[in-house]
Amino acid sequence: MATTRAADPLSGFRVDGKVALVTGGASGIGFAASSLLSQAGARVFVLDRDAAAAEAAAAKIGGGAAARTLDVADEAAIVRVCAEIDGAAGGIDILVNNAGTAIRRPAVEQTLEEWNRVLAVNMTGAFLAARTAARHMLARGRGGAIVATASIMGLSGGGLYPNISYQATKGALVNMTRALAVEWAKDNIRVNAVAPTYVRTPFIAPLLAEPELVAAIERMTPLGRMAEPEEVAAAILFLASPAAAMITGHTLPVDGGFLAQ
Repeated sequence: MATTRAADPLSGFRVDGKVALVTGGASGIGFAASSLLSQAGARVFVLDRDAAAAEAAAAKIGGGAAARTLDVADEAAIVRVCAEIDGAAGGIDILVNNAGTAIRRPAVEQTLEEWNRVLAVNMTGAFLAARTAARHMLARGRGGAIVATASIMGLSGGGLYPNISYQATKGALVNMTRALAVEWAKDNIRVNAVAPTYVRTPFIAPLLAEPELVAAIERMTPLGRMAEPEEVAAAILFLASPAAAMITGHTLPVDGGFLAQ
């Protein structure tokens, strides 16, 4: 009697043939996510406002990864870049909404210009990228997955120092994830987010240069350490993959137990 070979139980974690866009993809969590998505079979486009860094990242990733210059605060640029990629690659299947910025000031000292800049990237830019990618996903009719990089600061008001605009925008991103997930579920576009703790990336280089602050974070974290970008990337890959086909509208903390306290 012929036997039926069982399907590979790990195949659901692969994204073979998918077209993946990663904003802020040239360094830190974005680079780690770009690399892992490529290793899992996706055709990756590294999107970053730093053109040279994006090119270098794509070259380092290899495997057909490509770079595009993009400032997510520029709506026309998002529309142009997504249209170009859709046309060249035959669609957009995955968006990692990772680009972000922070201007750390006490609330009473933060200027309106600083506030608006953080909102333009972290909140409006994330919306514009998600909306534009979704339009292409809808046009192709094959669904897709969007994963945003939120933060533990979007789920908690605490922190080592005042960072009101960052915290406010990351909180908005958490609820934007829920709202877009509900709106696009009927079209099989899943929308989720990760909420990392402090991650060893260039984004927090000033903090990493102060051993007492690093020690404070380690004391605050049940697992006793910061996260590595690859650990956040693993969560992003899971949420973008078929293994998470029944998951949408959720924010997954990658925080070493910080929010469980």
